[in-house]
Amino acid sequence: MLFHVMVSIRRGTLNDAELLANLGKTTFLEAHGHSASPEEINEYVSIKFSTTAFETELKDPDAIFYIMAFNNEVVGYSKLICNAPHANITLQQAAKLERLYILQAFHGLKLGYQLLQHNINEALNHNQTGMWLFVWTENHKAINFYKNIGFNIVGRHDFQITATRYNPNHQMLLTFKN
Repeated sequence: MLFHVMVSIRRGTLNDAELLANLGKTTFLEAHGHSASPEEINEYVSIKFSTTAFETELKDPDAIFYIMAFNNEVVGYSKLICNAPHANITLQQAAKLERLYILQAFHGLKLGYQLLQHNINEALNHNQTGMWLFVWTENHKAINFYKNIGFNIVGRHDFQITATRYNPNHQMLLTFKN
């Protein structure tokens, strides 16, 4: 029996705020729910992954959200910001990949790779010379994923969870070949 697998990626709109809030909350908890106390994680999620927070982000003209579906089921999303300078990044016109999440039940299907590749292509279409991101130092699976694509660790960042809780992150960079 042959299976036809359909993967689609579309740009998120303001109408997707609630969808992204729910998806964002679930994927963040799957990836980082154990990175701090339940109280700290719940405080962070209630602020950063509310529908209102996503509405604000979706209205930002510099933020580009992409929503991925697998066989018509939404399974992941990303957030790309073009021309995002940072002190550790010497490239001009470098994009920041602020989020790339796939539901845990769909890991191993190469969907993260496809969504990342989509973001790289979009960054190239926006004349970006590279892409950078932050990744939690304890997320070895993600670190290896990005290293296999060609990202290198170029710095460190303390990711703020609450007023008193920070998680150490690597800053990683991928320079696009001309």
